[in-house]
Amino acid sequence: MKPLRVLVLMHETLVPPKSLAGLSDKQIDEFRTEYDVMEQLRKAGHDVRALGLGDNLAELRASITDWQPDIAFNLMEEFQGIVTYDQYVVAFLELMKQPYTGCNPRGMMISRDKALSKQILSYHRIPTPGFALFRRGQRYKLPRKLRFPLFVKSATEDASVGISQASVVHDAEKLRERIEFIHEQTHSDALVEEYIEGRELYVGVIGNDRLRTFPVWEMDFGTLPDVMSNIATRKVKWDRRYQARHGIQTGAARDLPDGCAAYLDRLSKRIYRSLYLSGYARMDFRMRPDGSVFVLEANANPNISHKEDFADSAHAAGVDYSAVLEQIIRLGLNYQAAWRLDEA
Repeated sequence: MKPLRVLVLMHETLVPPKSLAGLSDKQIDEFRTEYDVMEQLRKAGHDVRALGLGDNLAELRASITDWQPDIAFNLMEEFQGIVTYDQYVVAFLELMKQPYTGCNPRGMMISRDKALSKQILSYHRIPTPGFALFRRGQRYKLPRKLRFPLFVKSATEDASVGISQASVVHDAEKLRERIEFIHEQTHSDALVEEYIEGRELYVGVIGNDRLRTFPVWEMDFGTLPDVMSNIATRKVKWDRRYQARHGIQTGAARDLPDGCAAYLDRLSKRIYRSLYLSGYARMDFRMRPDGSVFVLEANANPNISHKEDFADSAHAAGVDYSAVLEQIIRLGLNYQAAWRLDEA
């Protein structure tokens, strides 16, 4: 790929320093994705600029108008402190007729709304746990059709926000307590779904029209006590000491039932298309001991730091980190946004 002007979009607090010297792993983890992406793009010969965004788009508009980047590399995960508002940044890019990486606004809106996405998946007869939505600020009745144990999480937050061992509840009293906790702590609606005991699997998908999946990845919960549920809590996903203490890690899924990998490949592509995703995404599944698979959620624009699941699974398929980023850029340049169709 020829050298490009790449404007990398990120939260204003995550603009990485030029050097990591003297910083701890904990400090680096805060902006690891931003640093890895920018460092690799520079190594590939691109002209790279970071733009930290907070609560307004004036600087983004000025950067697009003055610098005229070839592509905006979107690493935004929120805007104005609201997770679901990152889709509006992408919508603004489309209004500016600015090519960008990652998912389109419609796909982001649908996938960020976990209740809506599960309704769409159910319509397409894609297996997902039974669920109910409990809106913040409204009276509610406990669901009769759902069977305990149940899993309670935010209907919009990502990165395991609000998820802990207490998220798995076994009776009506604990369910009510956890719903209220989600409402108060995350300021969002609570999504309650039937808890699927079993293996946690991930599948990375990349593409716009023609899709490719990477090898099935799995969360190994290591030596977590039997009394604890095997769920991806914030500690499991982000606490390095906790991971090291219990041997928690992710890696290629082994000893899958015959035909399971091929089934997950087809199912992941169906989910991707059903939710109108583009660019790249990661599908999260649970598989029961009997081999039955349920999709938990689809993650548009998942973490793409150098040593995270998406990049590692791509590497296992023979696609190194540099090639992953180049593919993401190429998909962004080729995405047929509505403004391009109007100009055709």
